[in-house]
Amino acid sequence: MNPEASQSLARRQMLRYGGFGLGSIALQNLLQAEGGVGGPSGYPHAPPKAKSVIWLFMRGGLSHMESFDPKPALNQYQGKSIDETPYADVLNPDRFKDLRVVVVNDANGKQRTKIYPLQVGAKRYGQSGAEVSDWFPHIGSCVDDLSIIRSMWTTDNNHGAQVQFHSGRHMLDPRVPTIGAWIHYGLGSLNDSLPQFITMGSRFFDVRDGHYLGPAHDAVSLKVDPENPLAFAKPEEAIAERDQRLGFGLVNRLNRLTAEKFPHDPVLEARIKSYELAYRMQTAVPEVINFDGESEATKKLYGLDQKETKPFGEQLLAARRFVEKGTRFIQIMHGTGAAGSWDQHSKLKEKHSELSMQVDRPVAGLLKDLKQRGLLDETIVVFATEFGRSPGSQGSDGRDHHPFGFSVWMAGGGIKGGVVHGATDELGFHATEDPHYVTDVHATIMKQLGLDARRLEVPGHKRLDMDFGEPIKEIIA
Repeated sequence: MNPEASQSLARRQMLRYGGFGLGSIALQNLLQAEGGVGGPSGYPHAPPKAKSVIWLFMRGGLSHMESFDPKPALNQYQGKSIDETPYADVLNPDRFKDLRVVVVNDANGKQRTKIYPLQVGAKRYGQSGAEVSDWFPHIGSCVDDLSIIRSMWTTDNNHGAQVQFHSGRHMLDPRVPTIGAWIHYGLGSLNDSLPQFITMGSRFFDVRDGHYLGPAHDAVSLKVDPENPLAFAKPEEAIAERDQRLGFGLVNRLNRLTAEKFPHDPVLEARIKSYELAYRMQTAVPEVINFDGESEATKKLYGLDQKETKPFGEQLLAARRFVEKGTRFIQIMHGTGAAGSWDQHSKLKEKHSELSMQVDRPVAGLLKDLKQRGLLDETIVVFATEFGRSPGSQGSDGRDHHPFGFSVWMAGGGIKGGVVHGATDELGFHATEDPHYVTDVHATIMKQLGLDARRLEVPGHKRLDMDFGEPIKEIIA
């Protein structure tokens, strides 16, 4: 047999039986570091205030009015159409040309949807006195660590807005890299035994991140299961550790022989190192998501003692452990199904209260745990959703999609605490004060990580101004 063909066959066999399919995941970290995709140096452009990001995304459209932007006027005018209230001018699209959105009315140019009252109360928390819905009391107790941005807007009125929130582009546009991919592309590794960009939870509209940056910058999908956390992390067939080490050594030797023939091939060198990283990851990743060493108090903080909060709590505890070990970007999607669980066109009170219970205590636990460990200062936590919900009713007990104004919040990593920035009108219809397109969140994160997005441009792929966004200076310490 041809010697080169023999070497290739041996490598393929070892990848199959030795568990080195994980090498393709490990290669995501190393191609960048070895220059295999033409990436930047891996160093920040400016002194960073943060090292890592934990990105929490509520898929489906969390109601801003029943979470972080309560609107008591909805109760006062319930049952009336918006144009029957003193706030009828919110329907005038000329007033909001800078938002690049259009209000759709009925055939007579009137908004006939009846105003739907608030489905939950709210109260003020902390020294800042920021109002938070009664569905989020635990997060409310952390309000002095949050910057709540009540003036977000986007342009997609369907759930493709999930793509838009992560990339800045409408789902009908050509796909572009997500915020996680850009950070992975722009910064070097903090731990050479762990993936630097992780995703947990359901994704539907777009399961890739790197796009024109390449698959090396896609997120690594992970489950909180120490026995099988990553695809290809275990051999297809049982193999002794000694045999695995021997096989790894053989593959490494064959690759080195090839490297001697092609000494200036950076991709080959990166691939060789990826196998070494893959071997380390087989041990490192399961160790991170093994909670045996965590105290019962910590597990309770994240809600691991209750069935409603345990699934999300486990993901957030894993996120803290990954950040602690040096993972750059962890995105966690909450909500199953194509649209996402938060999409309440009916039974909003029933479903939102249930979903809020699932996330409220774990998220507050994450913030408190990061803070007490001194990690919140260097970790940005983002709590986001693709759009809000409408002030009017849909059917008898739901709210429709609403991209014109909604809320997100950020904490840690040099972000001010106890801040409420921006505003919607009295009915929660439009972002009226300091409106921010979704990429302003991206720009804020990148600034805190020391990255200049314009210095990450890739030849042949021109980005639009709105792709870059502007840092929200009012929330930066």
